Amino acid sequence: MQAAVYRGAGRVEVEAIPVPEIGAGEILVRVETCGICHTDLKKIAYDLLAPPRVYGHETAGVVAAVGSGVRRFRPGDRVVVFHHIPCSECFYCRRKLFAQCPVYKQVGVTAGFEPAGGGFAQYVRVMDWIVERGVEAIPDGVTFDQACFVEPVNTCLKGFKQIDPQPGDVVAVLGQGPIGLIFTMMAVRTRARVIVTDTMTSRRGLALSFGVEEAFNPRDENLDGRVRSMTGGRGADLVIVAASAPGIVQQAVACSRPGARILLFAQTSHQERIEVSGADVCVGERALFGSYSASVDLQKESADLVFSGALAVEELITHRVPLNDIHRGIERALHPDEVSLKVVVHPNK
Repeated sequence: MQAAVYRGAGRVEVEAIPVPEIGAGEILVRVETCGICHTDLKKIAYDLLAPPRVYGHETAGVVAAVGSGVRRFRPGDRVVVFHHIPCSECFYCRRKLFAQCPVYKQVGVTAGFEPAGGGFAQYVRVMDWIVERGVEAIPDGVTFDQACFVEPVNTCLKGFKQIDPQPGDVVAVLGQGPIGLIFTMMAVRTRARVIVTDTMTSRRGLALSFGVEEAFNPRDENLDGRVRSMTGGRGADLVIVAASAPGIVQQAVACSRPGARILLFAQTSHQERIEVSGADVCVGERALFGSYSASVDLQKESADLVFSGALAVEELITHRVPLNDIHRGIERALHPDEVSLKVVVHPNK
């Protein structure tokens, strides 16, 4: 089969590798769509994991074969695959901190080599503990492009439930890339007053079409003043930091009111440093917290949000590329412009 293999030093090579063999309790999935996620791009760009690997974890496809003992699925089933599933028994699982579970940290989907998701290949092997609890059937009428959003929607839903917007709350979503726009759609559904920021006019326009109240350029020197003028001089009740850029967390604090809750979602690099006034947090009684990766408890709810069309996720896709053109897709995702947003790969086209 063909696969986009990470070979180190930022290099990804499309080459022929063996179709992975499956064992008891496992399934083989023919990948129809895999979204390009910035988590994988960071691993490639910064050589975070040793090569060779095949990345890609926003995977939707068709069951091609099943191992002995598999009862839930059969060849021909359309499925979306999660690559992490926790043990549900350890210290962290008992506290619903699934992303900290040692089993969760083990990737259970591979196209070969060290497991790394594997969706940038024509076939993936899904291991037994993922087959048991980490695979969702795609209903008729739902496209593979739509279905590949189930995993990223889950990650957003996890953070969204932590920040818990209520009707009438003023929610500021900083950054309107694919993840920020998913947060925006979720916030609008709660009947909160939603304010967004992004440097790109096209993304601000899309957010407005989803029902936000205002869309600002974060380079506006008076951004915090504009937000305060909409909120009786207070600032936003809740802030979601859905992008990683210098100064964005400081901006989140500046445009929030005392007692606000601020969710850090995109600050995933150990190289990234944040500096805020201690008094803004302590005296201002603000709460800063993080959310990372998906929750098995939200798997079916996130799938329902995508499959029902409650979130217009397919509207976020601007580029679809075949596997042999994945370099163009990666470049688009790394350096987006006014006409690019979500990029997905079609390995078997």
